[in-house]
Order: sequence, then C-alpha cells, then structure tokens
Amino acid sequence: MTISQILMTLTLLLMVSGRTPLYLTAIIGSSIAAIAAGFPLSGKAEITVLKLINGGLNPVIADMAGVLLFIGIMDKSGFLDIVIRKIMQIGVKVGGGPGIAAAGTFAAAVIGALTGFTQPAITAVVTGPAAIKFGLNPNKVAGMQAHAGHFGNFAGFTHPTQVAVVATAAIGFGAINVVGAVVGLSIIVFSYFRLQRELKQSGFKLSAKDLTEINDATTSKFTTSFSLAILPFLVFCVGFVLGYPVFLMGAVSAIMVALIAKMAMNKGEAAMLEGVGKIATPLVATIGFLYMSGVMNKIGLVQLISELFGPVVTVAPIQAMLLVSALTGLFTQSNGASAAIVVPFLQVVLNAGADPLTAACAAAGGSAIMQYFLTGGPVAALSTVIPVVPGSELKAANKFQRPAILFGLLVLFAVTLFM
Repeated sequence: MTISQILMTLTLLLMVSGRTPLYLTAIIGSSIAAIAAGFPLSGKAEITVLKLINGGLNPVIADMAGVLLFIGIMDKSGFLDIVIRKIMQIGVKVGGGPGIAAAGTFAAAVIGALTGFTQPAITAVVTGPAAIKFGLNPNKVAGMQAHAGHFGNFAGFTHPTQVAVVATAAIGFGAINVVGAVVGLSIIVFSYFRLQRELKQSGFKLSAKDLTEINDATTSKFTTSFSLAILPFLVFCVGFVLGYPVFLMGAVSAIMVALIAKMAMNKGEAAMLEGVGKIATPLVATIGFLYMSGVMNKIGLVQLISELFGPVVTVAPIQAMLLVSALTGLFTQSNGASAAIVVPFLQVVLNAGADPLTAACAAAGGSAIMQYFLTGGPVAALSTVIPVVPGSELKAANKFQRPAILFGLLVLFAVTLFM
C-alpha cells in the first residue's frame, strides 16, 4: 500500500500545482494508485476499480440536473433577464451607485449558484459603468462586482468542490446552501457599506441625464411582468426549503415557466435540456473527485492523514478543517483545485466524529472565500470584470476586496462555532 499512497500523494500535488488538467489528473492518478494497491479492474472482489468508480455516482448528481433543467428554460424564456434587471432597478432605488453595484453582484452570484460557473462580467457590463456614473471609484466597483464568486461557489448546487463536499459528508443540499448564502451576502454587504460611506463623504450628485441612461440600461426587453417571471423561482425555493426532491422541484418549476411564457412544450423541453447540457463539467468533476476520495480511503491514505493530524483534529476538528480549506484556497487560488486537499481532510474530520453539516460548511466555505484573496482569481472572477468596468485596474480592485474577504471568513468562523 505504501507505493499506492505515494502515487496518490503525487497525484494530489499535481492537482494542487495547477500544471496538469485537474479532472483527468484526479481520474488517471487515482486509477494508477488503485491498480498499484492490487485492486482488480472488475470482478467479484470486495474492492474493484469499477466499484470505486460507481461510488462516484452520488445522488446529488440528480439534484444538479434538476436545477439546470429549471435554469435552462428560465434563461430561454427571458424570465431570468427580467428578474436580473429588476434586481438592478431595486439596487438603484435603494442604494444609488453602491446599490446597483451590489445588485449586479448579487444577480451574478445567484446565476453562478444555479449554474456552477459564476460570471460576474455578465451583469458588471451594465452595473459597472452605471455605478461609476454615481461617482464611485472604478477599482472599487470592479472589486465589488467580483465578490459574486464567493456566493456562487458556496451557496450553489453545481460547483464540483461543493458537490464533492456535500456527497462526502452525506448531508444533501439545504442548510449548507443557506450558510453559503449568508456568508456570501456578508461579503457583498461589507463592501456595499464601505462604498456608501465613501459616496456620502464625497457629496457627489447624479445628473438627471445619467439617471435616465441608467434606468434605460436596467430595463428588460421582455414584456412579462416581474411577479410572473419570479413566481416559478419562488415555487422552486419553497419546495427546496420544505425538503422536496430538488430534481422534481426543478422539473415542476421549469414546466411552470413554459406555461406562463406560453411556450410549446417541445420547445420548453429543448430549453430545459439545453440547461442540463451545462452539467458536463460538474458531472465529470464530481465522479472524478468522489472516485479519488474512495481510492484514498481504501488504500489507507485517509487513515495515514488521520494519524498525522490526529492531535489537532481531536482538539478542534471544525477549526482545523476551516484552516486547511482556507489556506488551500489561498495558495491554489482555485476552489476546484482545492478539492484535492479539502475532500480527503474532510474525511479525516468526519472520522474524528465532527458534525457532518458543520464540517462540510467549513470545508466548502474556506476555499470558496479565500481563493480570490491574492489576485481576485487568476483566470476568472476579477480578471473578467476589469475589461468591462472602464478605468479599473486589477491590483487596486483586488486590494479593495481583501477586507471584505477576511470579514466573510470571520463570519463563517462564527457560524461554525454556533452550529
């Protein structure tokens, strides 16, 4: 088993380094380690590679499909655009420049939570220039918009690391999403109040012409009322809170969209399936990560880690999990790459008797928060926002983000203490 443990450790190091394809490395490296441990590819043996792969087919995959059925037709019908634009309009009325920046961030965050890939530039292209017209610093506006990723990753249903954590802890979606939403919102709200304070100190006044342009930019081209457009989403949320199957609620809510939009059912089904097409990456990633987790467990690597970190995990398992997750996110700058460390350490913490939900929140949250601290995200998040926010610069925008990111980590720490 020693050779297989060494091979698995090398696989984890490659994944963390970011120098090789993440998901292929997990799958191939785990397979090599399993074969080196003497596990047959298939057959009637107690442990086979085939059984370990099948172990990656977790029920949460069905939940992902249900969410994407719904988001696919929401997008195609224009209902998603109506809801997003309304959120922006509310942001302008309630909080002016900081309000529209926060609204754009929140809208992008919700889309990211539902689809698994947060793209803050989608809303920042509208809300960024609008917020600047209110007299806000472009760098701070860009920094605020890129906070969407924290919420999208930690409150979502389809990010590979989030799904792997939920499956490993065997908790199902629900409470962890609520915790993720609270922490994600705390980061956005922190930066919102910073911007509000600076705007009041500047005494800036918006011209009537600029206000008209902003209102025009936040008006949807679709004619369905906001109340009708958001109704299926509310039904989905209520069903989710009541504990109904996510896949079923996604399908029911999607059918509601088709009926309200007066869309032919065959076209509605096509739109739903187009949404499910987005499951490809999280599906492969989830199976790969859970397969890797199973191999690590069977070759004794999880037990070895438990023995090495035994004293720390015994004294403060949740805090140790949060620290490991946060540091992994900080140094890898990737919530996806963090799974290589977070998932096996979560197994160690669970084996020590930690509460599954609290441990999962610490595991998923630490890396989701800290991945953007050093650069704002090397290939996503802030780097995609800078081009659509005129006058912004990445280094200064990231500097503005950091206090809010640390505040979010503090909020998560406090939440895990009282869970």
